[in-house]
Amino acid sequence: MSALTATEIRNRFLVFFAAHDHRVVRSSSLVPANDPTLLFTNAGMVQFKDVFTGRETRDYQRATSTQKCVRAGGKHNDLENVGVTARHHTFFEMLGNFSFGDYFKEDAIRWSWDFLVGELGLDVDRLTVTVFRDDDEAAEIWERQIRVPRERILRLGEKDNFWQMGDTGPCGPCSEVHYFQGDHLPCSEPTCLGVECECDRHLEVWNLVFMQFDRSADGTLTPLPKPSIDTGMGLERVAAVVAGKDSNYEVDLLRDVIAEVEAASGKTYGGGMSEDDISMRVIADHARATTFLVADGVMPSNEGRGYVLRRIMRRGIRHGKRLGFEEVFLSRICERVVSVMSEAFPELAEQKAFILEVATREEKSFRRTLDRGLRILEQKLEELGDAKELAGADAFLLYDTYGFPLDLTQVILRERGLTVDEIGFQKALDDQKAGSGGKLGAGEAVDDLFLSWAERYGETDFLGYEAEAGEGRVLAMAREGQEVAEASAGQTVELILDRSPFYAESGGQVGDEGTLTAEGFAAKVSQTHKPAGLHVHVCEITEGSLKVEQKVVASVDGERRRKIRANHSATHLLHLALQETLGDHAKQKGSLVAPDLLRFDYAHFEPLSEEETEAIERRVNRLVALNAPSVTEVLGFEEARGKGAMAIFGEKYGDSVRTVRIGEESLELCGGTHVERAGDIGFFKIVSDASIASGIRRIVAVTGEAAVERVLEEERTLRRAGEALKAAPRELAARAEAAVARVKELEREVHRLEQKLATASSSDLLDNLREVHGVKVLATKVEVKEAKGLRELADKLRDRLGSGVVALGAENDGKATLLVAVTKDLTGRLRAGDLVREIAPLVDGRGGGKPDLAQAGGTRPEAIEQALARVYDLIPEA
Repeated sequence: MSALTATEIRNRFLVFFAAHDHRVVRSSSLVPANDPTLLFTNAGMVQFKDVFTGRETRDYQRATSTQKCVRAGGKHNDLENVGVTARHHTFFEMLGNFSFGDYFKEDAIRWSWDFLVGELGLDVDRLTVTVFRDDDEAAEIWERQIRVPRERILRLGEKDNFWQMGDTGPCGPCSEVHYFQGDHLPCSEPTCLGVECECDRHLEVWNLVFMQFDRSADGTLTPLPKPSIDTGMGLERVAAVVAGKDSNYEVDLLRDVIAEVEAASGKTYGGGMSEDDISMRVIADHARATTFLVADGVMPSNEGRGYVLRRIMRRGIRHGKRLGFEEVFLSRICERVVSVMSEAFPELAEQKAFILEVATREEKSFRRTLDRGLRILEQKLEELGDAKELAGADAFLLYDTYGFPLDLTQVILRERGLTVDEIGFQKALDDQKAGSGGKLGAGEAVDDLFLSWAERYGETDFLGYEAEAGEGRVLAMAREGQEVAEASAGQTVELILDRSPFYAESGGQVGDEGTLTAEGFAAKVSQTHKPAGLHVHVCEITEGSLKVEQKVVASVDGERRRKIRANHSATHLLHLALQETLGDHAKQKGSLVAPDLLRFDYAHFEPLSEEETEAIERRVNRLVALNAPSVTEVLGFEEARGKGAMAIFGEKYGDSVRTVRIGEESLELCGGTHVERAGDIGFFKIVSDASIASGIRRIVAVTGEAAVERVLEEERTLRRAGEALKAAPRELAARAEAAVARVKELEREVHRLEQKLATASSSDLLDNLREVHGVKVLATKVEVKEAKGLRELADKLRDRLGSGVVALGAENDGKATLLVAVTKDLTGRLRAGDLVREIAPLVDGRGGGKPDLAQAGGTRPEAIEQALARVYDLIPEA
């Protein structure tokens, strides 16, 4: 058997299908474009989903790709099995070939066999195929044309050999090729079930999906007019088979990364099931997922895709701690991933510095909380006693306060034979989201009406790069979601033209506004959006009536378009200036281009300093002053990238792309409208710079008249401040600093007086002291404004008691604050955190803390005394 590497197999696969007239299509982003149904790209067909359904057309009918995939969240979640089995990964590559209404079963089957046997040299006697039980056509091709013995063609049911995109829509039978690895591999069944068994003796290496039906809501299968092919073959899996290895982790792509873990840890990988071996596999896999997800713009966070990435990273970091890594290590392993994979995926090399920075920062952050979180978990486990389940609220505390993903807590508990109350955890998480208003948007689905229009008429011919007005014919029109043939004055409709100068909202640029006119007819266009490649105009008819097939003059609001163009070109110059000032990592992560402002999201961890802000503004305005022309050109994607054009990963690009060059240095892939010359921008001014996520910042800026007005407004503000402080503009900074220092001095004096007053009255407060079950308890409301002052007063009262419980309540700015302090000798019997959690709901609040000191806040200050009175009832008998 050939000793091909995974890299060689990948290259051979693409060359093989290119020789059979397939377009080699680059991998799409791990963040699916315009697909709210998926968390991550998890199969090669994802980027072609709209082609299969007819929502999108391309200039080729055959395609092949090696697609980067992640399965670590939602329906496809292999995280728990990673490192434990030989095949599970969070990140993997999927090789595939696709036909969009071109060839079908015969060619797909023949080419799969030719590649597996002819190119990879697999032993035909070890290959078995499966087909859907009713698919006589596929079975006959395998037997009559490929000459696979009938006994090695197995017919299976829907569970194994029928594929569907969803409950309705395209679907069809599939055929799988399985490779027999040998009886030496373990099997849990008394008698191995062969290809139907879950063991690794018979390993699926290729799946051919024959997409030939459309399933309706009632389950009816209607033959598709253009049957299609979707295939998938895991690169790591087939590379292991070709190399004669029992585990994917022995393949060069993964083994090289494990070697870096060995070098960093000083330990040797044995390839078995020892804790060290499992940890090394987990780290190698998770470093790959981390590297690719960050390169595609996913950042660790506490929700959505970012939460999945954070789980992956922190799981890998904990396994590193198990291996003995005392210092940060994940970035080193990610760097090795970049070196191994960047030839096939050049975006890794481009994003290398940023990937390593994200990995380092996340690990440092997690390490700071890991030890503290583990101590809290140990404490909670001690409190369990003989119980076997950790409360969901405690698991949520670890997640919310100490950054422990639920699965990390589960892993630690599983090692001790314990479980966690997942329902309780989810309730606490839902309560938090409800309280903060947080939710994950699912995105907007493309309306079926627009899909039918796209299928009938194709994409709109856009005139807007050259003109702001032009004649177009009304192809279709809808009102309130229903297609209509005519509309009249006072009605609002959505319509498409065969040709239009109106830019439809996309790529961060807002859609155009303007008018449609004809003899006896006028309409105001208030919005232009772009479902399924159509430029859909939202129009309010102000005069006359309009019919389908009628010709109109479409005119864009030129002044509004001028401002949008200026802001869009300014984002390109800003992008250039950011990278020159901060480094190549400062890449675009999102944008909004509107007539009144531009918003630009970029990768960076620190706020812009005053010097950096000024340098960026100077650089952009210098480029504006040079007044270089804007030059657009349509090129092949790879040619454009070869010329240095910046692409935004996560954006969807075709094989041909539009490039925009402003001067000699700014070159980007962009479909938006731009100024003719840089000088048309006028003037550029940054309004704000703020963090919007870990490692992602947002600049808001203005151009032209808006920028001038911004500067004038700041000057007016300075003049008013100078008048108030009785200082000239140049003296303002020094005078303001002196004023702030004086305010702080006065605040400290007020605090000293408050504490003096509180100390003087502490003797009076002791009048409320009661003894409950042998414990001295003092629960009283006080007039202390600051939390710090409340803690200091509690300390003094606790010292006066010697042994006992102090509970204080205070009102400040319409809010309630509760504080409970317990002397050290009583914490084995009473815990301050437990007491404060019991009384906090009475003031509509929540809280917690240490066994000897805990605090809560609430929104019902009128219930403070009721809450404090409850403390006396919570003291248990000795």
